[in-house]
Amino acid sequence: MSTTTPTPAPSAAVKTADGGPADGKGRRRKRSVGKQNLAGWLFSTPFLVLFGVFMLFPIVATLLMSFTDFGQRNVRRPLEAEFVGIENYVKLFGDEQFLKALFNTAYFVVVGVPLTIGLGLFAAVLLNSGIDKARTVFRVGFYAPVVTTIVAVAIVWRFVLDPADGLIAGLGDELGFTAPDFLGSETWAMPSLIAMAVWRNLGTVMVLMIAGLQAIPTEVREAARLDGASAWQELRRITVPLLRPTLLYATVITTIGYLNVFEEPFVMTQGGPSDATLTVSLDMYKQGFSFFNMGYASAMAYVLFVVIMGITVLQLRLMKDNTK
Repeated sequence: MSTTTPTPAPSAAVKTADGGPADGKGRRRKRSVGKQNLAGWLFSTPFLVLFGVFMLFPIVATLLMSFTDFGQRNVRRPLEAEFVGIENYVKLFGDEQFLKALFNTAYFVVVGVPLTIGLGLFAAVLLNSGIDKARTVFRVGFYAPVVTTIVAVAIVWRFVLDPADGLIAGLGDELGFTAPDFLGSETWAMPSLIAMAVWRNLGTVMVLMIAGLQAIPTEVREAARLDGASAWQELRRITVPLLRPTLLYATVITTIGYLNVFEEPFVMTQGGPSDATLTVSLDMYKQGFSFFNMGYASAMAYVLFVVIMGITVLQLRLMKDNTK
């Protein structure tokens, strides 16, 4: 009696070690992905080159320079700069001018940031609810200073603050009081620059807040009003809590901008009078480009960087905890 050997059923396609088919399709797919990755890197190359040359290299070079005595004599012979370790950093905290600049910068931030955020929120609430017909005009008007050059802003504010022929001086003559020398007084110079910075940056915060307000569901507001909530209660209990992510972002970017404040004192006062408006960024600029103490100025830059990072992390932790 003969036996018939059963014909084996067709086997499934053989798999490769990575789970793909063993035929040429898998290899072609890999080559296609490889070409796409190569194309992506080629398209990114111009940006990477520019970023490396104009951003990454200066950042690393500045860090290295902060540990040297790099000065004017080393501009043409940078490799001759001597390594001094942390001497520049130690010297900073014994430098009265730098400590004054650090205090002025802190003063600028502590006063300027709450004013900018508060007034920006106030303007956003008004424009989002109370003014309908001229809303676009007001938005453009508030945002115009943001895109205006600092030179034009300085000209306007010099006219406003001029103690002899300025707008406030003229108003004072009409009302019977004498306007102070805002930019020439140690008492008034920094508040004047803060007022200009708040006016100039108010539009950015306002636009952010309007976007946040428009993202709040109208049903929540209507329910609060039906429950008898006043406008203040609605703002405090509903609007501000729901705006916390927007407030966080606006506060962080405004704080970083004010910690780096440079244009206002540079154009308006040059840090005077008697260093009353000298900020860390302006002091850094003077040390680096007026006195050519590049190593010392680099140390200032990294101290400011650490301060900005520390404050930013603190703000993120404090405000994120409240947004959960």
